[in-house]
Amino acid sequence: MAPDSHPHPAPPLQDGYAALTPQAVLDALDSVGLRGDGRLLQLNSYENRVFQVFLEDGRVVVAKFYRPGRWSDEQILEEHAFSIELAAAEVPVVPPWTLDTQGTLAHAEIDGVRHRFSVSERRAGRAPELDDPDTLRWLGRFVARLHSVGRSLAFEHRRTLNLETFGARPRRLLIDGDFIPEAQRPGWVGACDAALDRVAQAFEQHPARRLRLHGDCHPGNVLWREGEGPHFVDLDDACSGPAVQDLWMLLSGNADSMAVQLQPLLEGYEAFMPFDRAELALIEPLRTLRMIHHSAWLAERWTDPAFPAAFPWFGTGAYWSQQTSQLREQLEAMDEPPPLA
Repeated sequence: MAPDSHPHPAPPLQDGYAALTPQAVLDALDSVGLRGDGRLLQLNSYENRVFQVFLEDGRVVVAKFYRPGRWSDEQILEEHAFSIELAAAEVPVVPPWTLDTQGTLAHAEIDGVRHRFSVSERRAGRAPELDDPDTLRWLGRFVARLHSVGRSLAFEHRRTLNLETFGARPRRLLIDGDFIPEAQRPGWVGACDAALDRVAQAFEQHPARRLRLHGDCHPGNVLWREGEGPHFVDLDDACSGPAVQDLWMLLSGNADSMAVQLQPLLEGYEAFMPFDRAELALIEPLRTLRMIHHSAWLAERWTDPAFPAAFPWFGTGAYWSQQTSQLREQLEAMDEPPPLA
């Protein structure tokens, strides 16, 4: 494979997204008693297809059509149940609606493809200002409230964030699928294997309690409303894992900068529930897993036309050289003391 060529495609996803025309979306909603007035807007979402739909009765809803094959019905319903549980505890999330006799997860046959979808209230917001200590304290309280509910039960069907699901499996997919150009493969594999060994050591040295998490708590997934604070619009990546997973992506910069941000974040968190500060040693290992997992996420979806258009650099020699350098940097970062150590 030439150094700057694109990767071999993964087996085609039978997603049928091309058949999700505006009329098909409106027909699906009509089938569960929600009649649109003809106006809808497709919202930004790579993983699923999400539409803002105006109803004849004046309400505006968000309809999410799930990527076929990603989650089982049981996994989606478990996410929905967690969201409803959080809302009942007055944690600011937007739970799915119950749709006639179909519950929170409805089905529609479109051009021979079985699509699953949910509907929820439209609730907008902006990204939080993470350079404001008061905002960070509020976010800490928000995440702690979610975790206080999350620790009360365990997921049965959602995945667990661990070395296998976010590290070893993505590594196998990238290598076995021949996604890495030949020239860059030895360097990336060597850096990845060394990084995963270091992640395994960190998890052994700092075992952490697993609880139900948001799972992908980066600033783009947290919406802020003036006077109301933060909320989540869904829990699409909900999983089991250590509490620090829902905190570290709210931090940025070098270790000193993260320490400054982390102080008010933990002040807010610990106002609601205790936090095991030994978990801070997992921040860089978790960042490492996210890097490897993200490459595999792109690879698995490469046959979706939205992905080559949005990520044209994926699969190039330059991309994999950069990933190799970043993994080597992570090896050094994982040997540094954690923030607030």
